[in-house]
Amino acid sequence: MSIDSPISLPREEVSTASMLSVILRRWPIVVGASLVAGGFALGGAFLVPPTYTAKTVILPPQQQQSSLSSALGSLGALAGFAGGMAGIKSPAEQYIALLSSETVSDRIIEQYGLAEVYDEQYRSDVRKKLLKSVAFTAGKKDSLITIEVDDKDPARAAKMANSYVDQLRLISNSLALSEAQQRRKFFEDKLEETKAALTRAQIGLQGSGFNPGAIKAEPKAAAETYSKLRAEAVAAETRLQSLRATFADNSPEVRSQATVLASIQAELSKLESAQVPRSDSDYVGKYREFKYQETLFDLFAKQYELARVDEGREGGLIQVVDPAQIPDKPAKPKKVAVALFGLIAGMVLSSIFVVRRSRT
Repeated sequence: MSIDSPISLPREEVSTASMLSVILRRWPIVVGASLVAGGFALGGAFLVPPTYTAKTVILPPQQQQSSLSSALGSLGALAGFAGGMAGIKSPAEQYIALLSSETVSDRIIEQYGLAEVYDEQYRSDVRKKLLKSVAFTAGKKDSLITIEVDDKDPARAAKMANSYVDQLRLISNSLALSEAQQRRKFFEDKLEETKAALTRAQIGLQGSGFNPGAIKAEPKAAAETYSKLRAEAVAAETRLQSLRATFADNSPEVRSQATVLASIQAELSKLESAQVPRSDSDYVGKYREFKYQETLFDLFAKQYELARVDEGREGGLIQVVDPAQIPDKPAKPKKVAVALFGLIAGMVLSSIFVVRRSRT
């Protein structure tokens, strides 16, 4: 081997060292190209029409649990069913879904003529551009919903942000969305059913007649106990059906509720097997039915009123924390960020250029 032969170095070491050496020798070209690229990027940012962002912050209706929780203790098995109904997702997530719905989007599009603004022929394309121009975020701790709207016109951006709040009020008032509204609707239906059954039981009791043996039997205490137990059995069975729609039959939740129902039914069987004089059986049976329907009606009536109270507290009230104001400066493009990006891009490209040029 000749003395003058070059020492063999790892390819990566030679490559890295040579590239750095070339870039340092040609630094005026690299710096000049970087400055030119940054200048062009900054100039282009001034040519791009500015985009303004308007923001409004709202507090959606919160689910009320106080009245419901205070009353569940007196309802026995019915409390478990009402508690199961309350497994609803975060209200903020539901309201954001409403804000993103086609119904709200179409109303905003019509109100501000966005088909012409976005220069789109098809409604679906207008919706896509609108959804790209708005952002809905929910605070994890405070549940506040922030609505941000981007637009070339700052006044229109502010109006659109505030219009989203108005449209949310309109659509939320037309839907049974909250937990209290769902409870109110459920107990309202049950109240109507029980009212009709109570009327029939009352008519049957009045037609049974009163005789000395029936009066002597004094069925009031037993009938009230029986009616309450039967009402709990209905609620426990309803709860069991609800659980079976979600869980398997061998799951702990279903087996536990089935045990509760079996226990209540066993107690009912004991009461129903009690000996009643034949002459009094018609009256006592109808009295029991009447007290059962009356107890069930009272339970549903109380829960219906509580749900109405909670619904009134919610009242569809969407509180505006910060209304959207006309933005006084553009949010996009960010000129400094664009200039830095151009500067870095120019530096990278010019470095690649001088390295490749040195190898030719």
